[in-house]
Amino acid sequence: MSTFQNTTTSSIVFLLTGVPGLEAFHTWISIPFCFLYITAFSGNSLILFVIVTQPSLHEPMYYFLSMLSTTDLGLSISTLITMLGIFWFNAREISFNACSSQMFFIQLFTVMESSVLLAMAFDRFVAISNPLRYASILTDLKIAQIGVAIITRGTLILTPMVLLLKRLSFCHSHVLHHSYCFHPDVMKLSCTDTRINSAVGLIALITTAGVDSVFIILSYLLIIKTVFSIASPEERKKAFSTCISHVGAVAVFYIPLISLSFVHRFGKQAPPYVHTLIANAYLLLPPVMNPIIYSVKTKQIRRAVLKVLPSATKD
Repeated sequence: MSTFQNTTTSSIVFLLTGVPGLEAFHTWISIPFCFLYITAFSGNSLILFVIVTQPSLHEPMYYFLSMLSTTDLGLSISTLITMLGIFWFNAREISFNACSSQMFFIQLFTVMESSVLLAMAFDRFVAISNPLRYASILTDLKIAQIGVAIITRGTLILTPMVLLLKRLSFCHSHVLHHSYCFHPDVMKLSCTDTRINSAVGLIALITTAGVDSVFIILSYLLIIKTVFSIASPEERKKAFSTCISHVGAVAVFYIPLISLSFVHRFGKQAPPYVHTLIANAYLLLPPVMNPIIYSVKTKQIRRAVLKVLPSATKD
């Protein structure tokens, strides 16, 4: 294992890791990753295109979906260069400042995705519990304000967490365990006290994904209560069907996130490739799966996509 002399954070260079033990096969491993990135970019871009171009989708639910797709695109872009750089060119080096920037944007888009999922849960609750006032409650101005609040919230919570890394010293190994910069991964390399950083990171996690998950569950409890008060079985089924896509999006976001957190805290004896697979699933699964889920399970999106694709083919 390489050792380094302690130096200023601005001059530190970290080494990213691909798939441990399979370095000789990185070129082949890049093929499925490229496919996943292409799927994520094309799927989310298509969702954004149909929402912008189809007047029938200019409704609160689809505005929030466009926020989700934008967030997924940002999350994919944040890891694209380093991940494919490792697989194609063995470009493992990343400076501290570049690492901090990547870490910030990965965390920011993750927090934004969690916040958008919460906003979408609130949207479904209003649509089901108070359909007559749905349009008057979720106006275009209100949705824009929610979007600004989501970005502001993530920035204010995450900025201190990233800035506090500058106080740390890195005097031993600089080898990270992922193909991108991840906050707990960087902290583990420090040879100074990281209790403040850990506390701030934990507070950031609790006040974002933790709080959001609680309110998402609460929203669905209220939705279930409202749906069961509906007399008609057909109306109940219709109400539940509008939530299926959102439940799927919540699952593909929170399951990898929780798995990665558990592996980092309690899976020290797990094989290295387990960390790698979960870490990549955590960032790639939502951008890949969300467009598929909404295209398959949401009739209006499916119709809009089918309407746009033939015209694109003719052109």
